[in-house]
Amino acid sequence: MNNKQNIILIGMPGCGKSTLGKALAKRLGRDFYDADDVIVEQEGKTIPELFASSEDCFRDAEVRASQFLAHKSGIVVACGGGVVKRSENMDIFKKTGTVFFLDRSPDDIVSDVDVSTRPLLKDGKQKVYDLYDERIALYRNAADYCIPNNKPMEAVLDDFEKLIKEID
Repeated sequence: MNNKQNIILIGMPGCGKSTLGKALAKRLGRDFYDADDVIVEQEGKTIPELFASSEDCFRDAEVRASQFLAHKSGIVVACGGGVVKRSENMDIFKKTGTVFFLDRSPDDIVSDVDVSTRPLLKDGKQKVYDLYDERIALYRNAADYCIPNNKPMEAVLDDFEKLIKEID
């Protein structure tokens, strides 16, 4: 995978995209972007404010952020958990990037993540399982590669780095 190619991380809320993405970017000497931060910056509204208008309002903003990020090169992007709900986002990202599904079991997510701070997870832990069931096929279909996030972060990062070298 060449250095111009973007690394795009998708997966469930709480699967580790931002945490791993930052660490991976640092290891590889790349810039890191959290797509949700880009949305807030571009739209001038918080994620909860956008969702308060409608989920469509947020998803439209997500498409604009995807287009903005896909025009950069050699970056690591942590996407929002629902980015796969619109296939156009994946089409946009695949033009300049490789998509990695960070797969973490719902059991690990609910035992580790403060669901009260996540807009889509405020309905409680069952929502994590429902979302996983709803989106797992979308994640698998959208991803070029799947990275299981089921061991300590350093080990997952090692797996990631190994895979990236193999792709090259």
